[in-house]
Amino acid sequence: MGGAQRPPQRRLGQWFGVLPFFVFSSLFLIGPTLILAYRSFEAPQGGLTLDNYRQLTSELVLNAYGMSVRISLTTALVGGLFGFLLAWAVSMGGLPRPFRSITTTFSGVASNFAGVPLAAAFIFTLGRIGLVTALFKVFGIDLYETGFSLYSFLGLSLVYLYFQIPLMVLVVLPALDGLKRDWREAAENLGATPGQYWRYVALPVLLPSILGTMILLFGNSFGAHATAYALTGGLFTLGTLLIGQQISGDVLHNPGLGYAVAMGMVMIMALSILIYSLLQRRSERWLG
Repeated sequence: MGGAQRPPQRRLGQWFGVLPFFVFSSLFLIGPTLILAYRSFEAPQGGLTLDNYRQLTSELVLNAYGMSVRISLTTALVGGLFGFLLAWAVSMGGLPRPFRSITTTFSGVASNFAGVPLAAAFIFTLGRIGLVTALFKVFGIDLYETGFSLYSFLGLSLVYLYFQIPLMVLVVLPALDGLKRDWREAAENLGATPGQYWRYVALPVLLPSILGTMILLFGNSFGAHATAYALTGGLFTLGTLLIGQQISGDVLHNPGLGYAVAMGMVMIMALSILIYSLLQRRSERWLG
């Protein structure tokens, strides 16, 4: 009788392929996070203190977190809904095949178009003297007289949706393509209507992927800085803008508090990524 086979031993050379990844992660992710955590305990007069974390419950910080969460939830839900409908139209809506290529190409570009260029583009389009604003005036409609303002919560949300909707399309489109066609045929053979198929088969399968992508949209909006700063000039007290004000501002200048606020955002982002990973793993059981 032969003895039990030993599992093959991993040789050190097999890890060389992933070594650059660990080095890169350490230099540009783990290392900066550790430095950020250490500097969040620095006191303005020198030394270490826990007062920076105590100030996270102050009205200023809570308002900044609240505004960031509010705009992130709004754009994640609205962007997730419209992005899903657009992805469904491209994948299952019977649109011409070239339209899919055009949509995915545009989504790939628009999802990465942010910061100062995006803010400038919207100012030239929907600002007080923007192109679309001027076109509405030709028809006797003054957008800013009706209460709309690009530099309000609604305006900032519209700017964020420009890259949130395309990101939703890119991420959820493979999930829609992964739906098995025989599932729909089986449901129809059993007498299910299209509405019943989506309610009892398709949506339960897609729901983890949809929710996970919305959480990804939340994190994408929660960490945005340059777009909001270039558009509003600090009019809104977002979490990312508060960090800049505390670290490099002339009036509000407490770098330790800024780093503590950043650590709080890192924890929220880490939680979002964890939930996204769990939901994505669950969706892969059905769509893999």
